[in-house]
Amino acid sequence: MDEIALIVAAVVTLASTILLHRTFFRRSRFRLPPGPKPWPIVGNMPQIGGAPLHSLLAAMAGEYGSLMYLRLGSVGVVVAASAAVAEKLLKVHDTNFLSRPPNAGAKYIAYNYQDMVFAPYGPRWRLLRKISTVHLFSSKALDDHRRIREEEIAVLVQALASSGEVPAALGSLLTVCTANALGRTMIGRRVFGDGGSGDDSEAKQFKAMVEQVMILAGKFNPGDFFPSLEWLDLLGVASEMKKVHKWFDDFLTKIVEEHRNLLARGRGGGHQDLLSTLLSSAEDENEKINDTEIKALLLNMFTAGTDTSASTVEWALTELIRHPKMMAQAQQELDSVVGRDRAVSDLDLPQLVYLQAVVKETFRLHPPTPLSLPRMAAESCEINGYHIPKGTTLLVDVWAIGRDPKEWADPLEFRPNRFLPGGEKAHVDVKGNDFEVIPFGAGRRICVGMSMGLRMVQMLTATLVHYFDWALPNGLLPDELNMDEAYGLTLRRAQPLVVHPRPRLLPGVYQKSP
Repeated sequence: MDEIALIVAAVVTLASTILLHRTFFRRSRFRLPPGPKPWPIVGNMPQIGGAPLHSLLAAMAGEYGSLMYLRLGSVGVVVAASAAVAEKLLKVHDTNFLSRPPNAGAKYIAYNYQDMVFAPYGPRWRLLRKISTVHLFSSKALDDHRRIREEEIAVLVQALASSGEVPAALGSLLTVCTANALGRTMIGRRVFGDGGSGDDSEAKQFKAMVEQVMILAGKFNPGDFFPSLEWLDLLGVASEMKKVHKWFDDFLTKIVEEHRNLLARGRGGGHQDLLSTLLSSAEDENEKINDTEIKALLLNMFTAGTDTSASTVEWALTELIRHPKMMAQAQQELDSVVGRDRAVSDLDLPQLVYLQAVVKETFRLHPPTPLSLPRMAAESCEINGYHIPKGTTLLVDVWAIGRDPKEWADPLEFRPNRFLPGGEKAHVDVKGNDFEVIPFGAGRRICVGMSMGLRMVQMLTATLVHYFDWALPNGLLPDELNMDEAYGLTLRRAQPLVVHPRPRLLPGVYQKSP
């Protein structure tokens, strides 16, 4: 009997040990990343109110680490706030985070997920991305459309040169310029008349539409985190989204119908623009897209391609005005490479090493989208020993990564020299390969318009620095410029930059502008 008891005791002990080991292993394997303790029902929502979300999450990362887990209502959210963590999520586990979580912006603004930005990963998304890449963003397409960009930038230069003693609201003019360049590329014509003024009512209306889309897309909406309460629209966000959607849809419907009529009369411009290509694709079953998808794609291009580029250039010029020695260095490089007797060309950009460093530093300190567009885990996975459950929303804090003191010396200082040959970050680019600066995202869902956006930002910044010296109105000193950020999906200036442009090139250069 004693032997039987010993055997039973041994079996029980072994079973208990195995059970305890399995329980411990399961708990450790399913351990969530650290984060603030959630409240009942609402989760961590009370802890993220007030300041802009990207800066709040950056502050939290200092306490909980660069991989955090939050519960917002009934939605689990994982936040990446360092280059190393972002690389694991967007490179190593990229295929697991290819779709977007449900959200009101995609539903009510972006044609119920029929656009390219918010569409679920799959055949339709791949088709929209292929069409955009081939006809708008390939190297051939960018070279084919170089003349359009240069002509629209020349119109901007004329508007600035003729402003006289009236200070220029630079952001509005940049929005008009980028929108018209995109418009001629996408729909074969300018969006705003002659493109010469950022103050006409049509330009103001378009700028207001774009900004409202970006503001609402970044606005807190309870229905996104409590799906069962979505129908209540507690803060009226869905109602606002429906209004701005109708505003934009009317605008886009008119464009599509006018273009279809021109094509029917044989006046479509030889199918050189994107819209002509999309409308003519109705005959090709392999690439056929409907009017809703066409308008959704145009919505993506106009919103993502105007506000982001314009705000980045506005930040770049602001920083150079605040740092006169850097402005002088950029102008000296332009005078050496381009001279004072002609305009800057796309072909000059590879030789403008300091100018490129200025743009990179602007993207680092003022990323156009401070928080990446959300992604969603298709399956559970493990990151740094932590469990990320299926269905978790992923946010990458691009703003925090660019200001990470573990990654950057003097992270709050504007220092383009760090990207110059011999600088500590000379090897870093902004194209999604180096995760220290990822203004366009990374992985398969990297911004499809990155190549055009980067070239447009470089060209506009180079042109403004080359053509003009800049003075602030009313005796304002450079170090007195307000550097506050406006809240929204894009990182705009809270106070638009208002400046006096002073021509610095030979007079004949301005006369050559079309």
